[in-house]
Order: sequence, then structure tokens, then C-alpha cells
Amino acid sequence: MHRQRIEMALILPLVLLSICCVSAAEPQDEAEKVIISNQPAGNKPQSVLNHQQNCIPDINSVLRDISVQLAEVKVEMKHLQRQNEAEPQDEAENEIISNQPAGNKPQSVLNQQQHCIPDINSVLRDISVQLAEVKVEVKHLQRQNEAQAAELVTIKTKANISEKQVEALRKDREVRQVAFSAALLVSGSETTTIGPFNTHTNLIFKNVFENIGNAYNPETGLFTAPVRGAYHFEFYIFGPGETSHPSAAILMKNEQKICFAYDHQPSYYVKSANGATLLLEVGDIVFVRQWENSKIYDTCNNHNTFSGHLLFTM
Repeated sequence: MHRQRIEMALILPLVLLSICCVSAAEPQDEAEKVIISNQPAGNKPQSVLNHQQNCIPDINSVLRDISVQLAEVKVEMKHLQRQNEAEPQDEAENEIISNQPAGNKPQSVLNQQQHCIPDINSVLRDISVQLAEVKVEVKHLQRQNEAQAAELVTIKTKANISEKQVEALRKDREVRQVAFSAALLVSGSETTTIGPFNTHTNLIFKNVFENIGNAYNPETGLFTAPVRGAYHFEFYIFGPGETSHPSAAILMKNEQKICFAYDHQPSYYVKSANGATLLLEVGDIVFVRQWENSKIYDTCNNHNTFSGHLLFTM
């Protein structure tokens, strides 16, 4: 049926064109014969000329109409093709159903008709339930994430505090490890007598036994406090017994005299010592100064020493 409609749509414009041309041509031929027979040669009527001039435009108009109709027919053909592709399956199903006794439709068709909408509704209900459960779970996870984020911030804060505390403890431990001890003569030196001098002279203890924290400088003989705290210092002096020269030295804090070690006898060797605990500020210096007009005697046995250490910070 669709094919007949298409064929008719294709043939009809051609038939109209033929009729138009024939109907236009016949009157023209008869008129031309009558008029030409009654007119002198070379004097054709104006109506005949006008008809000849308008014949081709009329045909062009018909051709344009045919082109439009042809385009519409092509669109209709494509539409019918798609319908024809779907029709065989529908016809096969209708044929199977029509061949079955009444009330005995195929089970698949009956099941499809009976359960199509209920199955969809059931699926939709299941999806709705699952979606609600997912929403609840998402909210629960969001709360967990927020709690974990807050806990993480707390942990990071504690970690930063702990890191700072560890760093402070490390630095405190480093500054607490301050201790030194040194002898007057460089190791391997021969017996030496130091003095007498006309003025007080700083002693430089060059033979360092320990210098934990590097607060003592063996080049200058000065101890410089790295931190504020309580320090304890001791020094020992050894000298020859002479009538005219004692053996004497003094512990100095900056330019302040702290304590004095002194001994004097005309013969044999003499030895004296002293010490003190001092509260030092950062940068305070402590050293030993030999008294003027005194002598100090030393050997490789290291009789003269200067020592100190940090007791605690303050």
C-alpha cells in the first residue's frame, strides 16, 4: 500500500505536466493554422507570439512544483522505510497471537502484559529505598569525616606543640651539657715557671681535657656562659717555695674578683686551690688571673688546672 502511494506521488506530477503541455499545444497548433492561412507571410499575430514566449515559463513553474513534490516524496519514503523495518516484527507477533486459540495467548506475551507495569513499579520502589539508605549513609560518612577532620586538626596541633617541645628539650639538653677542664701547659711540654710579672696576668690553660658545649676557649683562657644559670668553677695553683715570690691566682667574673688562691713558703713546693658557684647571664666570662709578682711552676704532670660546669639553668 505504501509503495502504491509512492508510485502515485511520483507519476501524478508527470501526468499533470503532460496534460498541461498537450492542452497548451493543441489550441496553439489549431490557432496557428487558421491565423497563418489568413495572414500574409511574415505577419504573425501578436497572440501567437505571446503564447510562444509564455510557454517555457509555464513549464518551468510546473517543474519547480514537481521538484518540491519529489522532495516531499523522498521524505515520505524514508519515513515509510523506518515503518517497514518495524512492521515485520509486529506482524510476526500478531500472526502468532492470531493463530492461538482464544484465551491461549503465548505465555511470554501474557507475562509481558501482566507484569510490565508492576515490575517497573517494584524496581522503582527498590531504587527509592536504596537511594534513601545511600543518603543516610552519606550523611553518616559526612559526620564521620567532619569528626575525623576536627580530630586531625587537633592531632596536628598537638604534634606541632610536641615538636616544639621536643625542639625546646633538645636545645635545653644541649645547653645543659656544659662542662670543661683544662691544664696550664700543652701536653708534652717541659717544666716551666710562669712569672713573676709586674701586673696581674691572665692565665691560659691550653691543655684541654674536656670541653662539652665548647664554652671554654683554650686560645684566650676565657669561659663564656652560653645560657643563664648557676655554674661551679674550681682552679688549682702550684709553685716553687721562694722567700721573695709567693704562688697566687684569683678567679674573675668579668672584671669582678671572686676568690683568691695563695701560698708562700721559703722552700719546697706550694699548692693552693679555690672555687665558687656563680650565677651567670648569657655572655658573662670567667677566667683565672695570676697575681702580680708571683710565680707558678708546672710540669707534664699538670699541677695547675681550671674547671667548670653548668649546674642548672635559670
